[in-house]
Amino acid sequence: MAIPICLSLSPHPPNIPSISSSSSSSKDNDPRFIKFSKREFISKTAKLLIFSLAPAWTFSQCSAEPSSPPKSAPLGIANTKSWFQFYGAGFAIRVPPQFEDITEPEDFNAGMSLYGDKAKPKKFAARFASPDGSEVLSVVIRPTNQLKITFLEAQDITDLGSLREAAKIFVPVGATVYSARNIKIKEEEGFKTYYFYEFSRDEQRVALVAAVDSGKTFIAGATAPQSKWDDDGVRLRSAAISLTLL
Repeated sequence: MAIPICLSLSPHPPNIPSISSSSSSSKDNDPRFIKFSKREFISKTAKLLIFSLAPAWTFSQCSAEPSSPPKSAPLGIANTKSWFQFYGAGFAIRVPPQFEDITEPEDFNAGMSLYGDKAKPKKFAARFASPDGSEVLSVVIRPTNQLKITFLEAQDITDLGSLREAAKIFVPVGATVYSARNIKIKEEEGFKTYYFYEFSRDEQRVALVAAVDSGKTFIAGATAPQSKWDDDGVRLRSAAISLTLL
C-alpha cells in the first residue's frame, strides 16, 4: 500500500523527509523535539531556516531494520510566509512561487448516469507544478483504515505506528531514506504529530509529510529530479513541511 500512495504524488517515485516521534509530557524539555503552535508554524517560518530534530536513519529499503542512527544533520527550511497559502478540505499548505495549480477539476456528473453509482473521488486534494512540470507539490487524503486495518477512528498519526513502523506505509521499498523525523504542532487540545520523510528512488527525490485527523490521513509530497534537488530542495522541503491540518 505504501508504493501506490507515494507514487501517486508525482509521475515519478517520490522522495520524502523524516521526523522523529515523541510523547507530550515527559519530553517537553527534550532538545531533540520541536513543538510549534499552528500560528507560529505558519507565520514564523523565518525563524526556522535551519533546525535539527531527532537523528535520522538510512534504510537500504523501507522494510529493512536501520543500523545505528548516525549523527543527525540540520534540516534546511526556507521562509514561506510570503508564499500563497492554499486552503483545502481540512488542510492548508504553502505553494512555492511560480507553481501553477494543476489539480483535476471536480466531476459533478460522476455517478449520475446509473443508479447506485458513486462519484469517483478526486485523486489529489491539491496539486501544483513548476512551469516546466518537473517539480510537483501534491496533497492526497485517504481514509486511515485503507492504510492500516483498524476498527478505531485514528486521531493522530501515531495510531499508525511509530515513525519507523509508518515508513512501511509511506516510503516505497527500495527507496533511500535521508531523513525521518517527527514534528509536534501545538493545538488547543494538545499536540498534533506530523511524520516527515525525505527519500529518493529512481532518480527522483521526495519530501513527504503525513498527519492524521478524524480517521483521515493527509499526505503532502514535494518531488523533483535528484539533479534539481541541490538547487530547489530547500523550497520543496519547506512546501511539504508547511502542511497544516485545520
